[in-house]
Amino acid sequence: MAGTPDPDRGTRIRGQIWKKGQKVDGFAIDGISDHLDCADTLIWADLDCPSHDELTALAQELDLNSFAIEDTIAAAERVKTVNYRDYTFMTVYAITAAPTGDDANPSAGDENPTAGDAARPDQHSPYAQRAKSFVLHRVSIFVKQNALITVRMTPGFDISVVTQRWEEIGGEQYGIGALLHGLLDVVVDGHFDAVQRLDNDIEDLEALLFDESVAARTLQRRTYDLRKDLVLLRRVVVPMREVIAAIQRHRYENEAPPELDPHFSDLYDHALRAAEWTESLRDMVTTVFETNLSLADARLNTVMKKLTGWAAIIAVPTAITGFYGQNVSFPFFQTTTGFVVSSVLIVVTVIALYTTFKRRDWL
Repeated sequence: MAGTPDPDRGTRIRGQIWKKGQKVDGFAIDGISDHLDCADTLIWADLDCPSHDELTALAQELDLNSFAIEDTIAAAERVKTVNYRDYTFMTVYAITAAPTGDDANPSAGDENPTAGDAARPDQHSPYAQRAKSFVLHRVSIFVKQNALITVRMTPGFDISVVTQRWEEIGGEQYGIGALLHGLLDVVVDGHFDAVQRLDNDIEDLEALLFDESVAARTLQRRTYDLRKDLVLLRRVVVPMREVIAAIQRHRYENEAPPELDPHFSDLYDHALRAAEWTESLRDMVTTVFETNLSLADARLNTVMKKLTGWAAIIAVPTAITGFYGQNVSFPFFQTTTGFVVSSVLIVVTVIALYTTFKRRDWL
């Protein structure tokens, strides 16, 4: 793969040309249009954190609509696919695990990660959406004739994983559809991994619900974080099935080679399962949240019940000593017998109440 880094912005332009299934040495972004009409040629180009001028040059090279370029550089964009007159534009989100430990705070020396390494997302970039357990990376895709162009505004998604997938399956032998399938397959696999991590986190949270040693505030905070992550994940996972369905319809309408139809059907099934799994996780988080509230109410009721029981026990000796503390004459007044009688009443009544409440699980 050829690469052309930009020393000012750190932009890397990578790409590959295949002719009759064989790699062609040398790649230049301004030479893509020269190969668009070649039926036996396949082109892939990837722009990593390009500037607006570089995207403008790409648009002029491929005659792209200005609205598609604006969607590419917009700070926030939903998952979608748009079919223009002579090309297709897609926006998808790749998902990587959130960095932990030293990876979460990269040193100043890590400014030029290699192409084979997963670069760390820029925390201040408006294009990188970070959750507690994962990071979203927007990937804009242009498909025109025999060319596939990917544009990534954050460097966190390792595009070399996609190229490895292409080499493993020999995707370049089946045309542009195979390259697109390989890219979307990696994206959907990332969605599955993120959903799996959230599922494990929710199961761990469920195990803590009945752990009395865990503070209620800790459970509430973890539940809130999981709900936020799930909402963010759902926004990019659920629409993927519509994107893949639109690609399938477009393939059928253009009578694309049928060899890849089973692969796209399987990809759609994976996207559908990820979406359904995400919906089930939302129900699980809601259940955990409601169960936590119910347990908190149950604990409060238990505490109130115990306090009420002890208050009833304490009220008995208070009433007896108050009665015998009256400054009026009555039987056994100012005698040892009166003291013994009051003490016996207190002990017997307290023991009777304690035994009764204990049997009824009030204490």
